[in-house]
Amino acid sequence: MFRLSSRLIGAALATLLAVSGAMAAERKAFDAADFAAAQARGERILIDISAPWCPTCRAQKPIIEGLADAPENADLVIYDVDFDSMKDVVRGFGARMQSTLIAFMGDTETARSVGDTNPASIAALIASSRSN
Repeated sequence: MFRLSSRLIGAALATLLAVSGAMAAERKAFDAADFAAAQARGERILIDISAPWCPTCRAQKPIIEGLADAPENADLVIYDVDFDSMKDVVRGFGARMQSTLIAFMGDTETARSVGDTNPASIAALIASSRSN
């Protein structure tokens, strides 16, 4: 009986983990056409402008990843913009620094921050993209 219960619990946990992984926000490299299409569909979007050498960006990554895994953010699309190699895109967003986060609901910018590593305020920035 104990072995059967352990197997059932293990199977249930594996299923739960698989399902929760499927519920994570989608992260992708920035592509202008894809971004425009996501905006036209009214999707929730987070633009993450970062650089690999930036300590603030490195501090933001685990916070963003944790929030991306939250069920309430399963419909969020996160676009990575490389500060060093995508200067035209960075300028297009009006960003002046790496570690810039910009939230959108469709084509409407809902919040922006620069250099923020506070989990609560990053969560609030992401939450601003929800329609209420």
